[in-house]
This record gives sequence, structure tokens and C-alpha cells, in this order.
Amino acid sequence: MQEKSKASEESASAAAPVRAPMARANTSRLKAITPPVPPAIAEARQPVEVVRKTLEPGTAALASPVGGWSKRAFDIFASSSALIVLAPLLVATAIAVKMDSPGDAIFQQERGGFGGKTFRIFKFRTMSVMENRGVVQAVHHDARITRLGAFLRRSSWDELPQLLNVLKGDMSIIGPRPHALEHDIHFHKVELTYAERFSARPGVTGLAQVNGCRGPTETVEKIKARTKYDVEYVRNWTWWREVEIVAATVALLFWKKDPGAL
Repeated sequence: MQEKSKASEESASAAAPVRAPMARANTSRLKAITPPVPPAIAEARQPVEVVRKTLEPGTAALASPVGGWSKRAFDIFASSSALIVLAPLLVATAIAVKMDSPGDAIFQQERGGFGGKTFRIFKFRTMSVMENRGVVQAVHHDARITRLGAFLRRSSWDELPQLLNVLKGDMSIIGPRPHALEHDIHFHKVELTYAERFSARPGVTGLAQVNGCRGPTETVEKIKARTKYDVEYVRNWTWWREVEIVAATVALLFWKKDPGAL
């Protein structure tokens, strides 16, 4: 009997180690179904990267924008002089915007600039919303446009704060108008030459604007028409054309009515 008891104890002690591998196997299974680590938050900025990737080869690597140092010198002189002369009008307009509707007087939004680099554009606020992403283009009789905003848009006074962008070097007095980043992505899909616009600093006014391409670009035809003028400006830039655009802009502001303006 003692021998049988010893034999059973030995078999029990020998069987005990067999359970350890099963525990390790269960542990490995638990590790296998552990959920993956979520992606970094920085990846949420993909839309900005898409804008840069759509540029034609070499565009983003340009040493200087269209017009070079002489155009930049003109921009500094023109913007600083205009800011001094128009300072009372700018202050009065900012106060009027604040009194007309709740919100900040200045609207800021990310736009695509020279070489696809983003910058924050300044405008007098003309709407009851302050969208920076998921931007919906304004349309005629848009309910979001404030009472004063309708006048500012028709007169183009809402663009006057962009003189600060010009002085900073983000923009030029004349060049392709900058669009919201989402619109840059969409417009490039519609017209492949769109990326050529980034060879110049975006402008307060431009060749497209003095040729009737203002207001919303809600159709393929309008996108292509505006892009055609912008690309023509970049490809065939001259100082004489700059003078022509300035003269046409002044005429448009004071003597002509633009049906495309909101």
C-alpha cells in the first residue's frame, strides 16, 4: 500500500508542471487580440499635405515667386502707404462690423500661398459664421451674410485687411486670389494646371477678377475660367500687365458694376 501511495504522489507531482505551458498559451492569445494603438493626432492634418502634393514638380522648390524682388519692393511700398492713408477707414469699418453683428471684426482663415505653403488671411467679417474647415462657398442671397457684410462684399472693402498680408509677405497686391484649402484640393482635381497658380504669391486682386471671374466658383466652367486667367498671369507676367490690372481694378471699384460680386 505504501508503494502505491508513493507511486500516486510521484505521478501527481510529475503531472503538475504540464499546466504551466497552457497558462503561457492563454497569455499569448490575450496579447494577440490587444487592440492596436490609435494613429497619431498629427495625421489628422492630411488635407494640408494633399495641397502640397498636388503641385507640379519643381513648383514648391522655386527660389522666388513671380516678379522677384522688384514686385516685392512694390508690394511693400504700396501696402504700407495704403495702410497709412486708409487707417481711419479701416478703424471705422472694424467698429461698424462689431456693432452690426456679434463676433470678431477680423475674419482669419487658412489659405494656400506661394509654393503651396499655408498662411492665415485677414478679412473684415461679412458672415455670421467663422468657418476655417469644411468651408461652404458663399452664394447670392446667402443667409449667412450680415447686413453690413453685403455692402462690404459688393464694394470689396472686406479685402482691405489683406494689405497686412501683403506687408508680411504672404500675399501680393496682384496675383491669383487665394482659396480655402479644401477648395484648392477640389479645384486641382477639376483643372490639372491649377497648381501653376502657386508659382506666384496670391493677390488682393488679379487678372481673373478684372475679367469678371469673381464670386462663387460652384461650377466646373467657372473653376476652369478662373484658373485659365490665373495660369496666363503666371506664365506671361510683365510689369505692363501689372499696371493694366491695377487700372482695371480701380475702374471696377469706382466706376463699373461687377455682376459677379456678392
